[in-house]
Amino acid sequence: MECLFKRDTFKIVLMVLVCLLSNVILLYAEVKKSRRVSLSFKKALQLAFKHNRDIAVQENEIRITEAKLLEAKGKFLPQIDFDSSYIHRDSVMNLGLSQGKDSDKDLGVFVGYEDEKSVGISVKQPVFEGGSNMANLRQAKLELEMQRERLRALRLSVEFETKRLYYGILLAQDSERIAEELLNQAKSHYEIVKKKFKEGTASKFDLFQAKVQVSKVFPKVVRAENSKKFIISEFKKLIGLKQEDYIVLKDELTYSFIDLDENRFLEIAYKRNPELIIKSLNVKLGRNNISIAKAASRPHINVNFNCAYRSDDVTDMFNSRHNNWNVGVVVSLPLFDRFSAKAKVEKAKARYSQAELRESDNKRAIALSIKKALLDLRQAQVIIKSQKEVLKEAEEAVKIAEARYRNGVGRGIDVLDAQVSLSQIKNNLSQAIYDYVMAESYLNKVVGGNLFMEGKYEE
Repeated sequence: MECLFKRDTFKIVLMVLVCLLSNVILLYAEVKKSRRVSLSFKKALQLAFKHNRDIAVQENEIRITEAKLLEAKGKFLPQIDFDSSYIHRDSVMNLGLSQGKDSDKDLGVFVGYEDEKSVGISVKQPVFEGGSNMANLRQAKLELEMQRERLRALRLSVEFETKRLYYGILLAQDSERIAEELLNQAKSHYEIVKKKFKEGTASKFDLFQAKVQVSKVFPKVVRAENSKKFIISEFKKLIGLKQEDYIVLKDELTYSFIDLDENRFLEIAYKRNPELIIKSLNVKLGRNNISIAKAASRPHINVNFNCAYRSDDVTDMFNSRHNNWNVGVVVSLPLFDRFSAKAKVEKAKARYSQAELRESDNKRAIALSIKKALLDLRQAQVIIKSQKEVLKEAEEAVKIAEARYRNGVGRGIDVLDAQVSLSQIKNNLSQAIYDYVMAESYLNKVVGGNLFMEGKYEE
C-alpha cells in the first residue's frame, strides 16, 4: 500500500515538472518571438513612410506620369522607319524596246526584277499640329507636378497621424501613471483610516469614504491601461511592427511655444499647401485644355521624306540607278469638325471656371484651418501656464491635508479632495501639452511642411 502511494506521488510530481517545463519553453518561445524596439519620433516616421501603402501607390503613379511626360516629348521628334524586303516573281513582263541584236540594254518602262531586294527609310517630321503637341507637353508637366504634390500631401497626412499616435502613447502612459499614483494614495489613506478606526480616532464614515475612494479610482487605472494598449496597437500597425513587439519611446511629451503670426502663416500656406497647389495646377490644366480643344480645328502640317534602293544584286544595290526618293509636305485641314471643336472649347472653358471657383474655396478653407489651429494653440498655451502655476501648490496641499489628518486636526474628506485635485491638475497639464503638440502638428500640415524649429518658423 505504501509502495503504491509512493508511485502515485512520483507520477504527480513528474506531471507537475512536465507542466512547468512546457510553460517555461512556451514562455521562452514567446519572448524570443517578440522584439524590443526603441523608437524616436523621427525613426517612427521613417517606418511609417516605408510601410504606408498609399505612399507606395502614389510613388508608382509618379513613375507612370514621368513616362507620359517622356511620351509627350517624343511627339516633337521625327518618326523614322527602316524597312527591308525580298520579292520573288516567277516572270517579269518585258516592256522595253530592244536597241538591236547585240545590245545588252533595253529602253522603256522598268517593271521589276525576278528576285528583288529592297532597303528603304521614311521620315515624318511634325511641323505644326495645331498647337496640340505643345499643349499635351504642358499637360504632362502639370500632371507630374500634381502627382508630386499628392505624394507630399500624403506624407504630411502620415506625419500627422504618426505624431498623433506617438504622442498619444506618451499621453496614455502619463494618464496611466497619474491614475496609479492616485490609486496608491487612496490605498495608503485607506490604511491610515483603518488603523485610526481600530484605535477609535476615526469614524466609520471616514472608513467607508476611504474604501469607496479606492473603488472609484481603480476603474480609471484599468481604462487608462486599456487605452494605452489600444493606441500602441494602432501605432504598431501604422509603422509596420508586429503586435507582439515591445516598443520603447525615446521622446517625451514636451512642448516649445512658437510665435503665432496668422498673416505670416497664411502667406506661407498659400505658397506651400499641397492641396492649394493642386487646385492651382487644376486651373492651369483647365486653361491648357482650352488650347487642346482649339487645336482640333487648326491645320496640321507634316513633312515626309522617303528613300528606297531596289536591286536583284545585294552587292550592287546602293548606287544612283537603284535609288528612288521623294519629299512632300502634307497639310490637313479639318473642314467639318468646326461644331465639334467649338463644343469642346466651350466645355473646356466651363471646367476652367469650375477649377477657379474650387481654388478660391480652398483658399478660404485654408484660412479657416489656420485660424482654428492658432486658437487651439493659444487655448493649450493658457491651460499649460495655469496648471503649471498651481501644480506645486496642489502637491503641497496634499502633504498638508495628510499631515493634518494624521495629527487628528483635519478631515479625511479634505485628504481625498486634495489628492483628486492634484490628479486632475496633472491630467490637465499632460492633456494640454498633447493638445499643443497636435495643434502645432496640424498647423504644420496646413502650411505645407515642417516649418518649426526651436519655437520659430522658417520658409
